Amino acid sequence: MRTVKRKDGFEGERMISLPETVWKNAIKANPVIGQLYITHIGYFPRAAYHYRERKHGCQDNILLYCIKGKGWYTVNDRHFEMVANQFVIIPATKACLRYGSDDENPWTIYWVHFSGKDIDNFNRGFNIGLLDGPQNIHSNETGIQLWDLMYQTLNMGFGKDNLGKANLCLYHFISSFLYPEKERRRENEAKDRIDGTIKYMQQHLSAVLTVEDLAQQCELSPSHFSTLFKKATGMSPLNYFIHLKLQEACLLLYTTDMKIKDVAAAIGYDDPYHFSRLFKKTMHISPEQYRGMRRKEHIQ
Repeated sequence: MRTVKRKDGFEGERMISLPETVWKNAIKANPVIGQLYITHIGYFPRAAYHYRERKHGCQDNILLYCIKGKGWYTVNDRHFEMVANQFVIIPATKACLRYGSDDENPWTIYWVHFSGKDIDNFNRGFNIGLLDGPQNIHSNETGIQLWDLMYQTLNMGFGKDNLGKANLCLYHFISSFLYPEKERRRENEAKDRIDGTIKYMQQHLSAVLTVEDLAQQCELSPSHFSTLFKKATGMSPLNYFIHLKLQEACLLLYTTDMKIKDVAAAIGYDDPYHFSRLFKKTMHISPEQYRGMRRKEHIQ
């Protein structure tokens, strides 16, 4: 039985194609936009039997970013395989193009078509060649976030402000692929700052710290710090700090004979009743019951 190939229509896909007239009018109003602009944008999750043929090439650049699975593309008779954590920018060309997903392990891809009034010079200037082949890239979270911002902005309509915002994001989006080491360094620097904050928390479990205090340790604004911290840990900074405090409380309850009020004080709670309520809310058991259960398990 022959498998039917398809160019789109995948469950969970997202795709926007911008009419040519939209860009003509936008460029007429703001010629700067004509330097580089989005023509199509999409996301195909687990795109089984994805296949596209462009016999006469494409007048746009095509950026494909594979995050899962496998796929392939051909330029005339040259064949290239693509796997997760690889991308390619196929420059505007008249050569025959074909691309599609692997039958056994179909790819999940983010893709963007983009063009400009001097796209050939753009490609020469950034050494984007037709036969470069796929490039390896560390997980490009920045690129995905920018793709999402471009998509959401265009999905709100093709007004002047939306087009301008999406197009400015396009420059940053492309740079996240052309200069991935810089993006990785930024991600690593953010991770190092968060790791440093967690160590600071562990060393100051008896303190009362605010988000402002913790952000100052990282030399970041409270809002930016909170966003980075939650992205790295899945929790807000203060909830994470409470989590560490209660971990320490569990250890003290299990290994010492300290009174409940002294355990509370050791992790920064002057009010033992507040500590007990918080402990029970989080652990679903009171500190006294926790101590009794742990000791019972130890005896058995």
